[in-house]
Amino acid sequence: MEALFVSTAIVAIAEMGDKTQLLSFVLAAKFKRKLPIILGIFVATLANHFMAGYVGTWLAGLVAPKTLTWIVAVSFFVFGLWALKPDKLEENTKLHGAGIFATTVIAFFLVEMGDKTQLATVALAARFDALVPVVMGTTLGMMIANIPAVWLGETMSHRVNMKYMRWAAAGLFMLLGMLTLFIGEDAPF
Repeated sequence: MEALFVSTAIVAIAEMGDKTQLLSFVLAAKFKRKLPIILGIFVATLANHFMAGYVGTWLAGLVAPKTLTWIVAVSFFVFGLWALKPDKLEENTKLHGAGIFATTVIAFFLVEMGDKTQLATVALAARFDALVPVVMGTTLGMMIANIPAVWLGETMSHRVNMKYMRWAAAGLFMLLGMLTLFIGEDAPF
């Protein structure tokens, strides 16, 4: 349960103001059909984070526990710094002819590649060595952050101060990095 809760909280906070959340706003404004967009986000996130979590659990089996502790701690520090940088959504691939659901799945999956929440999923899966709870948690965190973005669209982006959310995410990642270093394998998360 610990892996599920920690993964959910980290990703839900880290996702605020992230480019995938911005994509959620754009898709909602463009297509105006919430359910296919939400389902597309869910499927894309589940696939992407399962792949990332698998890599994390694989790494946990390859690397010595002490080395893994350092890798995970440094990863959390890097994610903390990365969280402070506002994301911008670049207009690139147009998916002509695809339906709303397929467009959302493809766009969301591709935009999430190499994103801090995907890399955090790798680190969390390595830390906990628990694929299913971590992927469930990171996917739930993404949905917590992105369903309101789809539902409320552009209106919500003007009411939530993304600067404070980025600082909260950065602080949470830094705290996790410090706990990982100081407590190591005995960390309560």
